[in-house]
Amino acid sequence: MMMEQAVKRQLRRSRDNGGGRAVAVDRRICFLTVSTAAFAVLTASLSAQTLDSLAIRFSGMTAITGYEQAVTDSLLSLLPGSTRDRLGNVTLTLGRGTPRRLVYCALDEVGYVIGNITDDGYLLLRRVGGGQRLSPLFDQQIEGQRVTLFGRKGAVPGVVAVRSTHLTRGRPAREEPPFTVDNAYVDVGASSRDEVLALGISILTPVSLTKRPHRYGDRLLAAPNAGRRAACAALASAALSRPRVRGSVVVAFTVQSLYADTAGLRTVLSTQGPFAGARPVTVPSKFAETTVETVALKDVEALVADVMRWIGGGQ
Repeated sequence: MMMEQAVKRQLRRSRDNGGGRAVAVDRRICFLTVSTAAFAVLTASLSAQTLDSLAIRFSGMTAITGYEQAVTDSLLSLLPGSTRDRLGNVTLTLGRGTPRRLVYCALDEVGYVIGNITDDGYLLLRRVGGGQRLSPLFDQQIEGQRVTLFGRKGAVPGVVAVRSTHLTRGRPAREEPPFTVDNAYVDVGASSRDEVLALGISILTPVSLTKRPHRYGDRLLAAPNAGRRAACAALASAALSRPRVRGSVVVAFTVQSLYADTAGLRTVLSTQGPFAGARPVTVPSKFAETTVETVALKDVEALVADVMRWIGGGQ
């Protein structure tokens, strides 16, 4: 009980202090991250309430494929003894000896980077991750939405512009081409290229939908990529609960899973294997790959128990 109260105090303190901060590592990696102080005291079994808070916090983070450092920084603080490899995967080894097994979840998400900056201060986008597996309609969900740009000077709010309906009212009807990422324009309130650059935004600056996780109903959580983030929260919770371990188990939070070669998982397999068995950690979701992807936190809680059984040698 004292541990749970300490966790709640840390979570409240993190929110009061503003939470999100920009983390810049180089010109390619610069993200809004959440204060890691909230996770430092998570060293014992998490209650359902604390697990819910962790899932919500994870769902509020951004980890575009290839730009996952802010989330991996938080995981390193959350999981004592964890390490980050050259590609960015975070791993933690539980137990010792054989059999040596792997349990993993993917951190990353489909996102965007700046592809061009117009003379009048608008930004063009290019999608990162997903490839051909995404629906042709996937990019339409960003039209008219709030976005966050992770520039070298910090997070910058913006919006994805929409065509003004009053300009077309009364004109002869014609079929409009569907919205795609190629005709998306981001407005950050700048009126020139120089003003954009002054904000710390440049080509390849990462862009994501602004994350505002929404809890509703009977422990339901809606957010972009809620399924992946809730699964990672479950895996972290299982690792923190100090489960009984059969042999040794590598707990891995993998990056770059949305590239064709799933580079992150491949790196873990080649550098820490061979493994006698491997288990991906996933949680069912509805409205998948939308801004309101939804998971049941009861399912996340059940997943924690299931993963702990597997780590202990159960099926």
